[in-house]
Amino acid sequence: MLLPMVTKMWTVDKGVEDLETCAQIVDAARLIQQGEVVAFPTETVYGLGADALSNQAVEKIFVAKGRPSDNPLIVHIGRIGQLETVVSQVTDDAKRLIEAFWPGPLTLILPKQDTVADLVTAGLETVGVRMPDHPVALSLINAAGMPIAAPSANLSGKPSPTTAQHVRGDLEGRIAAIVDGGATGVGVESTVIDMTVKPAMILRPGGVTFEQLQAVLGTVEIDPAFLLGAEESPRSPGMKYTHYAPEGELWLVNGEREAVRKRMESMLREARQMGCKTGVLVTSENAAEWEGSGCADAVLSCGSLSDLGSVARDLYGVLRQFDSLGVQFMVAPVFPRKGMGLAVMNRLEKAAGGRVVTA
Repeated sequence: MLLPMVTKMWTVDKGVEDLETCAQIVDAARLIQQGEVVAFPTETVYGLGADALSNQAVEKIFVAKGRPSDNPLIVHIGRIGQLETVVSQVTDDAKRLIEAFWPGPLTLILPKQDTVADLVTAGLETVGVRMPDHPVALSLINAAGMPIAAPSANLSGKPSPTTAQHVRGDLEGRIAAIVDGGATGVGVESTVIDMTVKPAMILRPGGVTFEQLQAVLGTVEIDPAFLLGAEESPRSPGMKYTHYAPEGELWLVNGEREAVRKRMESMLREARQMGCKTGVLVTSENAAEWEGSGCADAVLSCGSLSDLGSVARDLYGVLRQFDSLGVQFMVAPVFPRKGMGLAVMNRLEKAAGGRVVTA
């Protein structure tokens, strides 16, 4: 049972020269050393951190989030020297990816050290590890002096948080503290790639694209278990359960542009006739025409179709905004599955629970 607690909240300027000695970082690091759970910003989303070497500390993450215990966590390190504390072997290909993308939004699945808490790996012999590209995250990990296990800092199943206010709305009273370092940049979680198989296999698309990984490794595969529920024993976060979901019902519409628009309009009219408050997710290219159409109660723009990275950056915030507006039925178009679009579609399909129609 989770007893309500007072959640401290500190604002930290990530531009401060020596963050590790910043009073807020020192206090947050001390809480982690004491076995508590602290939310902090990374370049992807806000993470919910605890000592990765302590089962007792890591258990508090699962309780706070309401997260299934068979869903593994990612371990975050603050310097390369901490890697040997977490993993027992680093392949040559893994070293190439580390050189190319760390610090950054890439998680490597590698054989684990026995020192890693069993709850982190959900009983697997492998562990996901990454070095975040965010000064507040790196300073906190290094000040704590230990690797930190950190899933996204939200209630399990909800859209991941990209601001400290999102974290506070979900977890205030459930965790010890929140470090506010401003809005995140990438907007979706890290890419997870399994380096224990050859060729290496992407288990979750994210901030480093398939194309970027392919450029370094030559050959990379994509796990078919992107499909919801395909993994009985998930090797990575985000593989088994419904994730990133708004409170209302989300549908995705696939097809040619004009056919998609007509189908979306039809679905919105039907939902309104049933008494639902409706919403449509659009991009900047067609926001004006949707706003003038009167088809939906809420029209929210999510980045630009010409820059799928901007769609990824805005996605979770838009899904949370639909919730704040009380929207019960939403429609969104399918995005191209290239570059960051692969990560966008992975998150949207999970958020929709597989509800996709073709126009």
